[in-house]
Amino acid sequence: MGIINPDSLNVLKDKVIFINRVAKVVKGGRRFSFSALVVVGDEGGHVGFGKGKAKEVPEAIRKAVDQAKRNLVKVNVIDGTIPHRIDGIFGAGKIVMLPARAGTGLIAGGPVRAIMEVVGIRNIVAKSLGSRNPFNTVRATIDGLMKLKDTRTAVGGTVKTEEEPQEKANENA
Repeated sequence: MGIINPDSLNVLKDKVIFINRVAKVVKGGRRFSFSALVVVGDEGGHVGFGKGKAKEVPEAIRKAVDQAKRNLVKVNVIDGTIPHRIDGIFGAGKIVMLPARAGTGLIAGGPVRAIMEVVGIRNIVAKSLGSRNPFNTVRATIDGLMKLKDTRTAVGGTVKTEEEPQEKANENA
């Protein structure tokens, strides 16, 4: 996959998934900093995630958004859902994602829900198994979305054209 230029996409929407306060113990006491986990997407099949760390929350979020824009990937979305069932795995985290009919809605929780919203998936059933760590959950979800195949290849072959059945009928006659 090539690098996706964030400037060439429409408006990118970002969502903060997790903010963590980190304390470093030094001689004079504790020094606090913040880490932020953010996902960005154009609601049209592009998504990226990033992690930023800084002394203040807004700066950590800005760094995370910049990193997420550099890590954009294309996801195969068809009519607001995914083309087939897929499992995403990272570390101890596992995400099971199932396609759903129109009108089902977004049945997913936590970080998985935020990713599905920014990528543009409106109908899906997803379950997070194993790790509850948001960092592993995000990576497992992105792993699963990157494994998605086109509908034609998921069915297991090429799509037949209208000419092929006629040729077979002529051979049988």
